[in-house]
Amino acid sequence: MQVRERTKIQAPEISDGTLVQQTLAGDQRAFEALVRRYNVPLFNFICHCLGDYDLACDVSQQVFLQLYISMPTLRTGEPLKAWLFQVARNRCLDELRRKRAIHFSDLESASDEDDLSPLAIMPDTRPLPEEIAERHDLQSALRNAIEALPPKFRSVVLLRYAGQLSFSEIGKTLNMPEATAKTYFQRARPLLRTALASQWRPQQTSSPS
Repeated sequence: MQVRERTKIQAPEISDGTLVQQTLAGDQRAFEALVRRYNVPLFNFICHCLGDYDLACDVSQQVFLQLYISMPTLRTGEPLKAWLFQVARNRCLDELRRKRAIHFSDLESASDEDDLSPLAIMPDTRPLPEEIAERHDLQSALRNAIEALPPKFRSVVLLRYAGQLSFSEIGKTLNMPEATAKTYFQRARPLLRTALASQWRPQQTSSPS
């Protein structure tokens, strides 16, 4: 007798708008679902902006608290992801006015086809002292390169790399056309590469004599 394979049918993801309406109706689990959906990318963006894990935790909580409070006034159909990152960006700017620091983790080599690879979270390893020193130099060079970008470019780079937002979402977050966001990003990348090339060189391992 032939046994038919059971096809797993994946339930469609509940939309943000539906979860917002369910939250307003008193369903706490709906709000928890929204937090789970956006907690990681939002925290990564905030942490990259501030360079302070504990402060990023506090700011993330503030953003979700503001979401909870603001839900009754959200416009119907307004993209929630863009709204969240706009609030997070404003919170980060407030913090950076008091603490002028932007910290990134690493810069990987990037091809023109893969524009999400240059900035990445460092793996959880135990590097050698030489690697620690080299990594610190790279982080300093990257921080300087980002801070040297024009503000309009810097915001797009942050949202693209740290927040993993699409250009459409970046446009909504920064109130600009999607094409403009993409143009700013494309113009920022060679500026970053040039700045990094002039500031940082990996340490060369001396060959035995």
